[in-house]
Amino acid sequence: MKSENQKAKLLYIEKYLRENTDENHPVTTPRLIEYLDSKGIKAERKSIYSDMDLLTAFGLDIEKVAGRSGGYYLASREFELAEVKLLVDLVQSSKFITEKKSRELIQKLELLVPHHEAVQLQRQVVVSDRNKAVNESIYYSVDTIYAAMSGNKTVRFLYFEWDENGKQVLRKDGSYYEVSPWLLTWDDQKYYLLAYDREAQIIKHYRVDKMLHLETGKDARAGREAFEQIDVASYGRRMFGMFAGQPRTVRLAMPKSLAGVVVDRFGNDVPMRLLDEQTIAVRAEVSVSAQFFGWLAGLGAGVRIIGPDDIAAEYRNYLSSILASQ
Repeated sequence: MKSENQKAKLLYIEKYLRENTDENHPVTTPRLIEYLDSKGIKAERKSIYSDMDLLTAFGLDIEKVAGRSGGYYLASREFELAEVKLLVDLVQSSKFITEKKSRELIQKLELLVPHHEAVQLQRQVVVSDRNKAVNESIYYSVDTIYAAMSGNKTVRFLYFEWDENGKQVLRKDGSYYEVSPWLLTWDDQKYYLLAYDREAQIIKHYRVDKMLHLETGKDARAGREAFEQIDVASYGRRMFGMFAGQPRTVRLAMPKSLAGVVVDRFGNDVPMRLLDEQTIAVRAEVSVSAQFFGWLAGLGAGVRIIGPDDIAAEYRNYLSSILASQ
């Protein structure tokens, strides 16, 4: 008499192959029969052969290993171990993902590889003592923003900052922001929303992990023309830490050994030329801010602003004010 689980036989075989087998760990027919029996499913050798043929015809890449110690294994799957390791590393290193969510995501990623390979992923899990986000709702916030953009609607949210005691303090005295979302971007391992502020009539950006009680608004989005005028590809390159500043074309002189740093920051199409055997001139579009000046200072004394003159003077004043405060 067939058990109630008998109809699920193929599903259990596929599950076992996916979770337990690879090229070095084939499953023998007797072991598979034993596994099915533990699930209340009766099977014989001939039926296993037929089941493997059926699963192969369905699309599973099942290989058979000849010999007494041979058997069957799933030869290919959606993700290879190296690819899943890469995803695990990305989850671990992402500051916007909380420690709790990191562990949950890694546990789900482990399901993409056989159990004996998942152990290698578990050994990689080191998410303690890391500067991770604390806003658990960021994952749902991202979904809400995408849904609003898809529906051409505004979004509403509370926005906070940190005070000197490490406590969240709401901006605008706890009033809601309502803006038109146009793009989610990624900078320094943080999500930012680029949105049009209808009241100020400009594009602004907001840290998604600092949003609370995010919801889709009722009004249609505004600011399409303003957003279409933005060169999205260069927007992130000219921002430093996503701090706003006056957009300007700045000319820099620096040791040619820093050419790689320039390419990493602005892209490989940034204009550069030799000034002499050891020095290059760079022209870059930047948002002039204290963060930009801080980046320059971090490159060392060999870096100079050679134009425009007002930006060079502003940089000297920035450095002088730091020295005066020491």
